[in-house]
Amino acid sequence: MIRWTLWVPLALFLLFCGVAAYQLTQPKDEFIASTMIGQPLPEFDLRAASADRPGLATRDLRDGQPRLLNVFASWCIPCIAEAPQLEALRRQGADIAAVAIRDKPEDVARFLANYGNPYSRIGADDLSELQLAIGSSGVPETFVIDGQGVIRYQHIGDIRASDVPVLLQKLAEAK
Repeated sequence: MIRWTLWVPLALFLLFCGVAAYQLTQPKDEFIASTMIGQPLPEFDLRAASADRPGLATRDLRDGQPRLLNVFASWCIPCIAEAPQLEALRRQGADIAAVAIRDKPEDVARFLANYGNPYSRIGADDLSELQLAIGSSGVPETFVIDGQGVIRYQHIGDIRASDVPVLLQKLAEAK
């Protein structure tokens, strides 16, 4: 009886190694399926985060015009990296609304002055309530919102140059 129980830890270790080896051979899946895709935006009304742009409310995203909704923060380093791509999207006709997360108006103003302001509206989400309600796990994130205020696509992380055509395509599909 004692000899059999000595082999149990070894068997468990070998089982663990086998499972780990199998997982390492599987292709990497970088796509994160959001449960918010196809869901309407929650009701919200955010004050302006910047003196030169109006705030943001649900009704602004239900006007029949699809747009991008960018979640950013002045203290976010990847948000700086994506600024040129947001400007490229704006130049190609994308209307971009934004939500500034846990930010002060003067910090938002400084960020926009330094890195550009491609946004038509910027709402201030001081407690991250809207961020969490739309399924955003961090900054930056960008959502494609159709003209009825329904989330059609979610891009997690900073936008790279290779992501611009994808976002424009998703925006066109949201019409």
